[in-house]
Amino acid sequence: MELTIGPRLYSTWSLRPWLVLKRAGAQFTTRDARYDTPDGKAELNLISPTGLVPLLTVEGETFWDSLAIAEWAAETYPEARLWPTDKTARTYARSVTAEMHSGFTPLRTHCGFGGEHLLVGKGTAVPNITPEVEANLRRLVTIFTQMRGRYGKSGPWLFGEWSIADAFFTPVASRVRHYQIDLAGYGDADGIAAEYVASLLGQPDFLEWEAVALA
Repeated sequence: MELTIGPRLYSTWSLRPWLVLKRAGAQFTTRDARYDTPDGKAELNLISPTGLVPLLTVEGETFWDSLAIAEWAAETYPEARLWPTDKTARTYARSVTAEMHSGFTPLRTHCGFGGEHLLVGKGTAVPNITPEVEANLRRLVTIFTQMRGRYGKSGPWLFGEWSIADAFFTPVASRVRHYQIDLAGYGDADGIAAEYVASLLGQPDFLEWEAVALA
């Protein structure tokens, strides 16, 4: 099994399924793809139907899209409980994961990664907080505080136990750190969202990704 990923320094889409596969206990190798150079992009186009990463190759089959790969892992490794076991919690987890997967465009655009703005390590960048970015941050705080408030008694993650949702919000935690965003200014009065962000940034698999990226 091989997971093709982009540069670890800033490929958020690659990080998500990598975290999921690590949590599942999958035995896989990684293949680094450089989509940020003409030659790298041309090489990637030869193996990727979309010209994008990530890609998961299993027994001659190649799958793409981070959420599709995460769902494949959930079905292949049911013992890993990559979604919450409670039906209601699982539906909420899928809802917020899908929202993150397809939304928050202003935050991605104005607080993005690439160049000197890195997914890993501590940053000093000044965020461009447009009204749309502010709305995104307030929505994130709402998601974090509501889900943690309802399901947080069983563990430090969004739904208590670690799930695919946490993988998809880990790059957001990195954005908050890199751009030094104080979530208290966006509705996190009790610090619940900030505490959750700290948990994501301290998760062992993410720390492994970060260490390799910075080596």
